[in-house]
Amino acid sequence: MKLSKEFVLREIAGNYIVVPFGEKAVNFNAMITLNETGAFLWKKIEEGKSKEELLSAILEEYEVDREKAKEDIEKFCEKLKSAGILEL
Repeated sequence: MKLSKEFVLREIAGNYIVVPFGEKAVNFNAMITLNETGAFLWKKIEEGKSKEELLSAILEEYEVDREKAKEDIEKFCEKLKSAGILEL
């Protein structure tokens, strides 16, 4: 998995916002905000972690059911992919 180099995560006043730049800034007509867990996953993807490694990291960091975490990671990755932010 790889994040597009045309998006960065910024923390502004306690909120996590995905900011497009370059050509994406002109053509991307949405605002993406992430919660703390989404920002955690984003940072792990930046580190080059696989989906299985994301799952392990979430289970280590948060008290959550394994199946629920796996489902949430899939949804998160699919949303980023459909927005053109994540390449699987």
